[in-house]
Amino acid sequence: MSASVFLITPPFTQLNTPYPATAYLKGFLNTKNIPAFQADLGIEVTVALFSKNGLQQLFERIHQGGDTFSDNISRILALEDDYIHTIDDVIHFLQGHNPTLAHRICKRDFLPEAGRFAQLEDLGWAFGSMGTQDKAKHLATMYLEDLSDLIMECVDEHFGFSRYAEKLARSANSFDELYDALQQPYTYIDEILIRILSERMAMVQPAMVAISVPFPGNLYTSLRCGQWIKAHYPQVKVAMGGGFANTELRSLTDPRVFEFYDFITLDDGEAPIENLYGYITGAKTQQDLKRTFTLVNGEVTYFNNQSCADYKQGQVGTPDYSDFLLDQYISAIEVVNPMHRMWSDGRWNKLTMAHGCYWGKCTFCDISLDYIRLYEPVAASLLVDRMEEIIKQTGETGFHFVDEAAPPALMRALALEIIRRKLTVSWWTNIRFEKSFSRDLCFLLKESGCIAVSGGLEVASDRLLEMIQKGITVAQVAQVNRNFTEAGIMVHAYLMFGFPTQTAQETIDSLEMVRQMFKAGILQSAFWHLFTMTAHSPVGLEPAKFKVRKETEAMGAFANNDLQHIDETGADHETFSFGLKKSLFNYMHGLCLDDPLQKWFEFKVPKTKIAPDYIVNALMEDQLASAKPTAKIVWLGKKPQVETYTKSKKGNTWEVTSLTFQNRKEKINISVDQQQGLWLAGILEKVSVSQPKTLTLQEVKDNYAAAGLEDFELFWDNKPVNNLYKFGLLNL
Repeated sequence: MSASVFLITPPFTQLNTPYPATAYLKGFLNTKNIPAFQADLGIEVTVALFSKNGLQQLFERIHQGGDTFSDNISRILALEDDYIHTIDDVIHFLQGHNPTLAHRICKRDFLPEAGRFAQLEDLGWAFGSMGTQDKAKHLATMYLEDLSDLIMECVDEHFGFSRYAEKLARSANSFDELYDALQQPYTYIDEILIRILSERMAMVQPAMVAISVPFPGNLYTSLRCGQWIKAHYPQVKVAMGGGFANTELRSLTDPRVFEFYDFITLDDGEAPIENLYGYITGAKTQQDLKRTFTLVNGEVTYFNNQSCADYKQGQVGTPDYSDFLLDQYISAIEVVNPMHRMWSDGRWNKLTMAHGCYWGKCTFCDISLDYIRLYEPVAASLLVDRMEEIIKQTGETGFHFVDEAAPPALMRALALEIIRRKLTVSWWTNIRFEKSFSRDLCFLLKESGCIAVSGGLEVASDRLLEMIQKGITVAQVAQVNRNFTEAGIMVHAYLMFGFPTQTAQETIDSLEMVRQMFKAGILQSAFWHLFTMTAHSPVGLEPAKFKVRKETEAMGAFANNDLQHIDETGADHETFSFGLKKSLFNYMHGLCLDDPLQKWFEFKVPKTKIAPDYIVNALMEDQLASAKPTAKIVWLGKKPQVETYTKSKKGNTWEVTSLTFQNRKEKINISVDQQQGLWLAGILEKVSVSQPKTLTLQEVKDNYAAAGLEDFELFWDNKPVNNLYKFGLLNL
């Protein structure tokens, strides 16, 4: 057997599903016949920690320490036996193996309760009388959060389920603080991590370890892994890559980092890892390395073999989820926001429809970096091939497409391919709220299994949306949201405040736009975040153009991406944070939708200048837009039942065709002129989704004229034909 690669995701990313980076790389290495094994050490550490044996050791460790604790921790320690007795059952339940336990959990006398339960939201509103499983998941999550508070206060201040030691890594221009932390004795969590890592290393015996670090919250544990491997397996080379390196480490100069890793790679990992493997096994030279940092004579040196091209998306293989302990992932519901829970609840297979972003213009985004700048879609047929392969591997039919923004044309092609293959899947993704998402396209996406979309409404101000180069208006967002909502697809909006030059007036007007969208029922979920200037975005590269300035010009020797900036023309943005988030929390509950905006702020804010019916009026504007001649006409429905009969009135008789359409929920009957009815039945067969070629609206119109019929628009664009979209007649 040739030398193998050990692919690691260090703690902690998310507990409900594997982060896909190593699955992508393993799938690629399969195409090169390079043996690879992967492990998500995050879930392995979590399951070891939150077990009967793990908690017994944890409580023993705490009792060996001090005896001065907060009231909350004293309560948890007093209930030690209850935690040890219930932990295995709770984890088993959250892994989906013991659903009947939900009834006992919901009684609120089975689980010990500490500080987190004081913050419980209105469970009646959130889960209703039928949501026993969800309510139990939420209560069990609070129980785990109480234990995490215990760990943070007593044994490891950096602990967090998905953000471990994040504050050490976030905007760490200097490596000093991290380096100092890595010289300290192992924390309790470190000990569990290293024990599992040592077992895995003994089993795999790799020639090379590749550690994926997607977020700041994985960095510290990745360094601990590298440190241990280099001490105990000095002959094994350690490489690090992933989202954190791609955004933060592009100007790395601190040689101390290479006490923990031998190599750091940037951007797409396929070509760099192949060349690195070739170098380690003696098949390639150091000069062949691609987008790779390493230490040469004590200096950080960057190698980028320009003659080596990156792989096209069709060449990288299907992500391979083998080796992951798929039955051990934990579905948690931390917050009852319907969209936020999708990040933590349920197993989602992660895929991308396209490499990079098809829009690539937003001025707050890192559009200068290759992972966003270089746009390359994957053919819909290949995407669905990969979906079918992954379903066979994992047994799971849920997909989260993790694109920066999924392209509408590719979403349409993907949906048609899923429907053609009669594949039953549920999927969700990120989008731009652009006008391509028509009523009919949204209906098609829903029919293919799309359950939710999230997109950037950002500042909800047309002036600032133009400054961001978002390519959308607030009215357009409202219309698109209505189309998704009416199709039964949940909409989540990312909201931003504090963009350069944003005034207090614009912040309040943005909140008013959001209020009106919730009141109109076209937005189900949203989240506000404060604008952050990054080094690789247009704002970071040309701050003067956006009337802001960097607080400091100096680049650190370690991580360089988030930049402190001064906005002298805008509002004091941070003062709005609490009020914006509080208002949103209420709007998502359907509360206080008619209250004045001043209610949410403890300081005087401007009155909104947005008309109270702005969104309602916007929703009426686009109703009469007609389809383009190049629109594709697709029939998803069943063959109608066709009958012809004679009608008479005042001595006149004429032939009428009746067509009866059935879908899963209802039926509809339409009666039209005989010739038009027979033509309609015939054209539906020609535009059926099962046909290999789709017809355009113009081709359908020509076919209508060839049948000797007149007034196509009068027939096609009016009732009853226009209402057939509910049964699957779509202009796409």
